Amino acid sequence: MPSTPEIAAVVGITAISFGLLRYFVQGGICRSKARLDNKTVIITGANTGIGKETAIDLAKRGARIIVACRNESKGTTAAKEIIQLSGNTQVVFRKLDLASFQSIRHFANHFNENEDRLDILINNAGVLWCPYMETEDGFEMQFGTNHLGHFLLTNLLLDKLKACAPSRIVVVSSQAHFHGKMNFDDLNGKKNYNSYTAYFHSKLANVLFTHELARRLQGTGVTANSLHPGAVKTDIARHLSIYQNSFLNILVQPLYWLFMKTAKQGAQTSIYCAIDESIDGVTGKYFADCREAKCLPQGRDDGAAKKLWELSEEMTGLCKNQE
Repeated sequence: MPSTPEIAAVVGITAISFGLLRYFVQGGICRSKARLDNKTVIITGANTGIGKETAIDLAKRGARIIVACRNESKGTTAAKEIIQLSGNTQVVFRKLDLASFQSIRHFANHFNENEDRLDILINNAGVLWCPYMETEDGFEMQFGTNHLGHFLLTNLLLDKLKACAPSRIVVVSSQAHFHGKMNFDDLNGKKNYNSYTAYFHSKLANVLFTHELARRLQGTGVTANSLHPGAVKTDIARHLSIYQNSFLNILVQPLYWLFMKTAKQGAQTSIYCAIDESIDGVTGKYFADCREAKCLPQGRDDGAAKKLWELSEEMTGLCKNQE
């Protein structure tokens, strides 16, 4: 049998190994001390998860925060909590359902008519691995919400962003875009729907959208960058069966702690892309752990980005408004 010192050594080495792994998993930290007094920030999905943590951080820096989410009760509660945690009373809820073009247009019209400025837009909200569902306008839910909703919202707010330049657009994507492939013949996945591949495609669409957006905004003073927040423990994965089984959920809690970031840790790259002075003027890039990261060729495909943009204009009806 191993002696007591041997057991203690094994326990110690194991604890140190777990600690180092946990340190590695938590990723980069935004260390910028930038203030955002007299700046206005919209964060979609800011009622929970990394969106809420991003809102708390930016509110502490003095920004006016628009908590944009679909659930009025949750959004109002989140706004109150952000005020309490940040000490900043300039935090307001505005209803926004990214699965409804009507809701998006109403939100944008109200914002453009009632707010003087927009300095930072953070496209954070999203849905993950849900069973086949459609948005109010008949599009597959993940593509429709994660991409089309943010595409329309961003375009409707561009004039305000340009007027307040230098300003920033931050798009929360995912390393999942590595597995994505734009099937332009079946963007809605109706021919062969798979919840995982649909999510991958929607995250690739985020990266391609940012790539083309940055190109179109050259010379305006508005930058656009996308990012991977890391593997983060939030309720975005609520559609997974393991999250719906309370017994299994309890069993895997130690694995969550060991291999996944907290929401606050996951928010660091969003915060970095929104405020860090070192990337002033940097646009069209992809970030992870508070630094520029590798974006696979499919995320930098000029032709695919342009085609996706044109199709998105048609799908959202944006091209009709511009005629």
